[in-house]
Amino acid sequence: MIKRIIHSFAWRTEYVLDRLRGQNDKRRIIEPYIGYETPDNLVVRGRVLAALRRNKPLPTQSVWVNFRQMVSLFLTDEVAGVEVSAQGVTALTDEEGYFSLMLPRWTAEGWIDVETSIEGQTGVTICPVLAVRQDAEFAVISDVDDTMLETGAYSLVRNLWTSLTGNLLTRRIFPDAVTFIAALSDSGRNPVYYVSSSPWNLHHFLTGIFERAGLTLGPMFLRDLGLSKTQFITGTHGDHKGGSIDILMAANPDLAFVLVGDTGQHDAFVYRDAIARHPGRIRAVVLREPGPGPDAKSAAAMKDIAASGTALYHAPDFTGFAEKIIAI
Repeated sequence: MIKRIIHSFAWRTEYVLDRLRGQNDKRRIIEPYIGYETPDNLVVRGRVLAALRRNKPLPTQSVWVNFRQMVSLFLTDEVAGVEVSAQGVTALTDEEGYFSLMLPRWTAEGWIDVETSIEGQTGVTICPVLAVRQDAEFAVISDVDDTMLETGAYSLVRNLWTSLTGNLLTRRIFPDAVTFIAALSDSGRNPVYYVSSSPWNLHHFLTGIFERAGLTLGPMFLRDLGLSKTQFITGTHGDHKGGSIDILMAANPDLAFVLVGDTGQHDAFVYRDAIARHPGRIRAVVLREPGPGPDAKSAAAMKDIAASGTALYHAPDFTGFAEKIIAI
């Protein structure tokens, strides 16, 4: 009952603020997200906002400046009910400004740039889509925090401090993650996808960090932390990650998968359950052990993964794991 009251109040407050800010603004800007491919479609994704917030950090700027810049990324002026189109296919943005365009599948492989436009406005925005190559051997699904990006997600306080007081120039991708994913990707032969509980507001931020570190790019599946009339924030970390895994496996029915995560955010549980739902589809599970390493429950889930016959690799870093997975 209390949760419903809080949800109702928060949603109505956001609704009024949206009417006063971006929703009535005539400006419309597409923030592109990296799309992906299914057996039938190219899925073009993005969000329509009244303005884009792009910070230009300096390596020497203060923690306070970093904090203000990070908070600004969450102050989006999303615009609902806008018609977005590409290749003759149209869609309306939802109440949080998100859209997905389901284009007929093309014959092209690799990275595809799709010109996307807003009804009634001139100009186009390029929305990139990753189309899987015919010679792909397997696909990779990876977590981000404490798997690719050093965060401290196993500690709430440390996670918040690192996330809110760093910037694009100070956040650190694990060096072993760069070489590990590059080896599995094999120069783009095998697609790489990223699933994270981070909000969509950080898509551009994370992409910038990946590019700066030389980490292989791929479509991201992030969370909508916004409010809706029927929903008070999205589901749990596990629900989001498990659902994203199911979507990607359906999108690539002929490929096996490598699941990459860490022991700090219950990835072992999520991946164990994915193995049960998709028998024979998981080639290997790889888990980084940050901080104190796996607790007793995670260790038990890891034993279940190994008992299923799925190859399991775990250590504080990923050195040497790619070669073992490729040899399977």
